[in-house]
Amino acid sequence: MHLHYFSSSIPENRYFCVSLHSKNRGMAHSDFTSALLEWFGENGRDLPWRETKDPYAIWLSEVILQQTRIQQGRAYWERFMQRFPTVQSLADASEDEVLRLWQGLGYYSRARNLHTAARQIAALGSFPNTFETIRKLKGVGDYTAAAIGSFAFDLPVAAVDGNVYRVLSRHYGIETPINSTEGKKEFTSLAQSLLPIDQPAAFNQGMMDFGATQCTPTSPRCDICPLSESCEALRTNRIGQLPVKLKTTKIKTRHFSYIYIRCHHQTAIRRRPAGDIWQGLWEPLLIEEDKKIPDFEGKLTLLERNVKHVLTHRIIYADFYLLETQQKPQLPDDFVWIDESELDNYALPRLIEIMLECVNK
Repeated sequence: MHLHYFSSSIPENRYFCVSLHSKNRGMAHSDFTSALLEWFGENGRDLPWRETKDPYAIWLSEVILQQTRIQQGRAYWERFMQRFPTVQSLADASEDEVLRLWQGLGYYSRARNLHTAARQIAALGSFPNTFETIRKLKGVGDYTAAAIGSFAFDLPVAAVDGNVYRVLSRHYGIETPINSTEGKKEFTSLAQSLLPIDQPAAFNQGMMDFGATQCTPTSPRCDICPLSESCEALRTNRIGQLPVKLKTTKIKTRHFSYIYIRCHHQTAIRRRPAGDIWQGLWEPLLIEEDKKIPDFEGKLTLLERNVKHVLTHRIIYADFYLLETQQKPQLPDDFVWIDESELDNYALPRLIEIMLECVNK
């Protein structure tokens, strides 16, 4: 067994020791790292946040790219950088401004965490520059802290995301579930043992790009892979079986009936409360599940039925109604009446954007 220990500059809670997997004797750790860095030098993606050491710009990109494709995320990153060029400008913004600019990306807790963290950083007076202090920012986990730390401050800490899990699981033939406590420790330890202390940013970016464009979830490019000769999954025909992930999340189905009220060119909306999906976003009148739609004065039209909207752990089936009335109905106190022309000033869930398309046909 070969033990690998690391520089004291690595945060205390990230000391690791790792044994080389006996299954894979085809390539030493140093050879794996060299091959990866060479591949990255020739094939790395050209991304604007890689052209700077500004931790704010890097942090913003990492938060936006969680659960978001790079092509879509890049446009949002550019808009945020233009509207909020500094941490202070983001911290000074209202939550409504941030949510409005975020609209369409989904997972709105990321935007709220981003805003809270910006205020944390502004209070500190500068961007934190150690793994532990970056990790304390709202919404920042081990991966994001390692990514920011290595990209902005050259901290020798491995950033382990889904791409890294996939590459290491396949190359070393590791069957430990990646979403288990044991798996997270094993893969983080292995990634840390492979990371070159003098090139942490290139290694972490290389691993991400290699998993995103070379060792992809389906149809990986094994025929032109520089690691193919030492890949355990390829040798044993287990590409499709690795990595292993435990099925733990149950998908919940919900039924919504949304009623868009039109009264003298005004409509009623309310901000969704904490503790549920779309916290802080605005919506029209919602009748959830099997509750009866009240009797309203005016013309009630069913626009669409059972519109399917898929979230991470939920599937929503929504009915869209349009109520055209000359008299404002009695609504709960948290509703506000606005001119219909002002709707664009409010951050709305994607499902409500779809509803508005039906309303305005």
